[in-house]
Amino acid sequence: MKMNEELFRSIIDTAQDCVFWKDKDRRFVGVNRAFLDYYGFDSEDVLIGKTDEDMGWHSDPEPYKQDELEVLAGRSTYKVQGKCVMKGDERDIIASKRPIMNGRDIVGLTGSFVDITDVLRRASRLEGSQVMYTIDKLRNFPFFDKIIDDTSLDELLDPLTGILSRAWAIRFVQSLIAEGTPFTYTIVDLDNFKYINDSFGHSAGDKVLTSVAKGLAEFTDGFGLAGRFGGDELLLIDIKNTSYDDKKKFFDNLYGNSGALRITERFDGGEAFITGTSGCASFPADAQNFTDLFGIIDKMLYLGKNKGRNCYTIYDERRHKDIEVRKLTKDGLFSVMREMRNLTEQAPDIEGKLAAVFPLVKDMIQIKELFFVDKDGLMRGTNDRTLCFCAEDIENVVSGDIYSENTLEPVKKNSPLFYESLVEHGFESVMVVRVRRREETEGFIVCAVKRSLRIWQDSECALMYFLSELIAK
Repeated sequence: MKMNEELFRSIIDTAQDCVFWKDKDRRFVGVNRAFLDYYGFDSEDVLIGKTDEDMGWHSDPEPYKQDELEVLAGRSTYKVQGKCVMKGDERDIIASKRPIMNGRDIVGLTGSFVDITDVLRRASRLEGSQVMYTIDKLRNFPFFDKIIDDTSLDELLDPLTGILSRAWAIRFVQSLIAEGTPFTYTIVDLDNFKYINDSFGHSAGDKVLTSVAKGLAEFTDGFGLAGRFGGDELLLIDIKNTSYDDKKKFFDNLYGNSGALRITERFDGGEAFITGTSGCASFPADAQNFTDLFGIIDKMLYLGKNKGRNCYTIYDERRHKDIEVRKLTKDGLFSVMREMRNLTEQAPDIEGKLAAVFPLVKDMIQIKELFFVDKDGLMRGTNDRTLCFCAEDIENVVSGDIYSENTLEPVKKNSPLFYESLVEHGFESVMVVRVRRREETEGFIVCAVKRSLRIWQDSECALMYFLSELIAK
């Protein structure tokens, strides 16, 4: 059989190892399906033409750069142990690389790697590892009762968190579907986990993961199981709460009283407030197979992130069936900025510019109103001009160009008039951006929402700062 491009692609995409190939400048030319699945990419387009440094896959990229330069100089490597960052989690890998030749010329390199993190953690019994499920506890679920005598507990559980490993959590879900057992499937993504790793070290990240996993396992004890999907993403399989009302009560308690989320973890050198974003759906009410069910909870997770994180989203067919999730990539953000610039150029004054961009900003930041505070301290709505509040002391809480908080406590302390106006209308979280013209403050853009503990993302703050620059011109 003669090798052609289609046959090569078929072979490479069936490989379980993550395979990649690069040009002589170390830029990605292509990857296989296992590589995309490992990093959670839908398409290789997001990395073609980029280097490892562009993707941020190594906490210290220099050794890996030098290794690839040596390969491009003609030296092959085999089973070299290293590390990479995947979804905020530093993973252990073994990689092999060799040059790609065109005649006598080296035109690039190819390589493959496998993840050995779980193997190393299990072998070394890392400090801080835990076991959340015993054999007797797993026997309460028919799927595990059938296989527990022939499968070691070490194989079933994630070696760090002590909850179900990804493979066995998914097999459990698939078994429930095959048996026709109703259940609710949830994915939980820890908010700003990379910041914790970067600020306090990976031992702090491990502490957060073990703490949240323990809390989730204990909270679902007796009617469900928790698993680790990968990195900072966790799974919940709940065979009790399948109606909408029961799910809402479950998540209200999870976010309010569980001790798993919305908790403060202390580390050497600081502390962090731990929150998570969740998306859920139920079998068979919302989907009849695993692929569709996981697709729904993934969409619900993104909707929660788009609402400001630190929240849950329960799938409701009437509201969510036709939603197409638009991921906020860098290119997408730039496109929005270009559209904002075009809209503001056609408006005569600040109020007109804000009104012109409001429909766009509303969708991107998930707010119902955009406010502007003028030099007299009056805060007026952009969409509803009848909304007018007192915010004379707003500058007391905005020391720089941008202020964002997920609670109003600092506002209450420093700007009581502004605080009273916000509370009077039910707002619980706020972002404020100063509008400057030639170093003089022209006013403030205010985004306020009625959901407590909203986490304002860097991309949202950047978008509003860009808007402040546009309307100041």
